[in-house]
Amino acid sequence: MGAEAVRAVRAVRAFIGSFTSAGGQGVLVADVDEATGALTVTGATDAVADPSYLALAGTVLYAVSETEDGAAAAFDVSGAVPRPLGAPVAVRGAGPTHLTVTSGHVLTANYGSGSVTALPVAADGSLGATTDVARHQGSGPVADRQSGPHAHQILAAPGGPWVTAVDLGTDSVRIYRLDAAAGTLRPHGETALGAGTGPRHLAFHPAGTHAYVLNELVPTVTVCRWDATEGTLEPLGETRVVPDGATAPSYPSAIVAAPDGRHLYAAVRGDDSIAVLALDASGENPTLVTTVPSGGHWPRDLTLAPTARHLYAANERSGDITWFALSPETGIPHPTGSIPAPAASCVLLG
Repeated sequence: MGAEAVRAVRAVRAFIGSFTSAGGQGVLVADVDEATGALTVTGATDAVADPSYLALAGTVLYAVSETEDGAAAAFDVSGAVPRPLGAPVAVRGAGPTHLTVTSGHVLTANYGSGSVTALPVAADGSLGATTDVARHQGSGPVADRQSGPHAHQILAAPGGPWVTAVDLGTDSVRIYRLDAAAGTLRPHGETALGAGTGPRHLAFHPAGTHAYVLNELVPTVTVCRWDATEGTLEPLGETRVVPDGATAPSYPSAIVAAPDGRHLYAAVRGDDSIAVLALDASGENPTLVTTVPSGGHWPRDLTLAPTARHLYAANERSGDITWFALSPETGIPHPTGSIPAPAASCVLLG
């Protein structure tokens, strides 16, 4: 069996996004040893500038190009090196920081312009021209970060046609209904969160009943009840992701929920830690169990292996991906290895 065929049958690979403007290699592909969690880089492409966030759909990988003239791009990743599927497509928004694939569309969150964008996916996985741009309005009390809207994440919600857009600049989460036939994002509602919290990313409970909104401007996670029938978020309370009395600057960045619903993991830049929070049976009362070093400087992203036995952190400023074995009893991560990845911004497995 040839090398290409071997790669085609491997169960899991890792995909790493990085800032080419800061010395990154663009999009990297790595083989994954599922027993140990170890990564071995097999190829890379710098065909797209600053591919800071990635999403995978089968053998097609999608990336935002986090530039002033924001774009999204598609890659065929069935081989060792990602192959562009056409030219990058303008999202008609500045500084896209996140994207998701749902209902035949790629949706992007555009931080710089405070907007979200819909682009159709063609049969071969390539992207068509933007069909809709929804522009946010509003601001927050932190003058240097919240003078206007800053959409930071867009995510398809479980249990319905809803899409959530987390806006750091307006201290809110917007709910949209995606009209897949028309390629439009129809505003449905907006949930206000704590003033000055600066929500950045959210993760849903595996049961689809709650959402956990990680705040960047204060080191907390806001627990919300999610109603998939009505498409509404109800804030219930906040929990710190750094210990009381912590003095290091703390800028939380990414959050993931364990598939068994027992733990949340949050990356915290500055403090350079990973917070481990235990969830009770209701999912409404996270408790900070401990924090562990992220294995590098400025952890920008986290992801879990499909087996949920390993956790991966993308440490942007130290330029590496660190992986951790998760204790099956406590859920606490223990570092087991790392690879260099200059200006790493995102890591995902699939």
